[in-house]
Amino acid sequence: MEETSKLQLPETFLSFLEANGIDPSIYTHRDSIPRYVRLKPGFEDLVQEIESEINCKLEKVNWLPGFYSIPPHVHIASSKAYQQGKMYGIDAASGAAVSALDISPGDHVLDLCAAPGAKLCLMLDLLGEKGTATGVDVARHRLAACRTLLQKYGVGERSRLFLADGTTFSVPPTTYLPCGSCVDDHEETFKQWTSRKPYKERKLEAKARNNLALPQSGHPEIIFYGQSSGVIGLNKKELYRSLHLNDYAYCGYDKVLVDAECTHDGSIKHIQKFEQWGWSTLERRVLDAERTDRNLTTLQLNLLRNGFRLLKEGGTLVYSTCSLTLAQNEDVVDQFLAENSSAELQEIEMAKDWPCRSGRTPKTLRFDPSISATSGLFVAKIRKLPPKEAEKNVL
Repeated sequence: MEETSKLQLPETFLSFLEANGIDPSIYTHRDSIPRYVRLKPGFEDLVQEIESEINCKLEKVNWLPGFYSIPPHVHIASSKAYQQGKMYGIDAASGAAVSALDISPGDHVLDLCAAPGAKLCLMLDLLGEKGTATGVDVARHRLAACRTLLQKYGVGERSRLFLADGTTFSVPPTTYLPCGSCVDDHEETFKQWTSRKPYKERKLEAKARNNLALPQSGHPEIIFYGQSSGVIGLNKKELYRSLHLNDYAYCGYDKVLVDAECTHDGSIKHIQKFEQWGWSTLERRVLDAERTDRNLTTLQLNLLRNGFRLLKEGGTLVYSTCSLTLAQNEDVVDQFLAENSSAELQEIEMAKDWPCRSGRTPKTLRFDPSISATSGLFVAKIRKLPPKEAEKNVL
């Protein structure tokens, strides 16, 4: 406890760690974990120029293509590559969770908890010039930041952003809309997206921002779409239509990421912020009993359930959190697998070279600050089986 006492963690947080079997000494690694950046494809030749600007070496992350590490105290905001959208910050563990999806050009990908947007940027990088990526989040201001990120890094062309509840979101990829299914010659269709909107619409959005609430209708609200996202030319009825349950098996998403809301206790940098914000803020945002007990794990399980519902047969879902607790990770995945015979936990083949360890549940993985030199992260890869394969699971 001597090392831990230097961190001045509050007793309530230490009690939370003890109750969840988490060694408090991981928070002594905060100054030894590097920052990670990713160079967008095609800009690898900028490494020396960036090194000169930030006055340090970019160390290539050999186990994760396109990623580099820099000392934790180095800032990249003054770099031209960052300012021009050619490089962005994203933790290597988060990059690994996206990599586990094994995204291919042409896939239609869903990020069910998308803000603040770095993982969505990586998804779009991997898609290249084919496919689409849809981002969903419940927080309007965080989703607006996500939109800014997509535009800055020039990856928004094939993306859609929805303000919606991830546990009930039902909008399928636009590519599977039958031609003329809901056409109404008198209904206005979506034109090219613009940030300039009529005064009444801006006034309603400002009111919504102040309330920080989801749309009163309960329906999703699209706040951004790219030129090649499939939205232009649709009317609202076409865009927001849901499919029958069985139709998602054929017309759903190829890949789904559920990076679920959690207590963030595995993110040392996140916990470190509360030194400035005040530990009472940590207690209110992270340790509140209503949030860390049954309500939070129920939310996580419902996000996982809905993400899987929206997945095509044969498709891949990755569930992750930056919590180190069993309750928010293995326990959630185990319960989900027990109730879904069509869900199969899969080995992450590429992880053989990753600096991580196995989770309690076989085939799940854990990045740990003390051994991975990354933020803490749990990763589980799940495949949606066709009915005949699912029947074998039951027998």
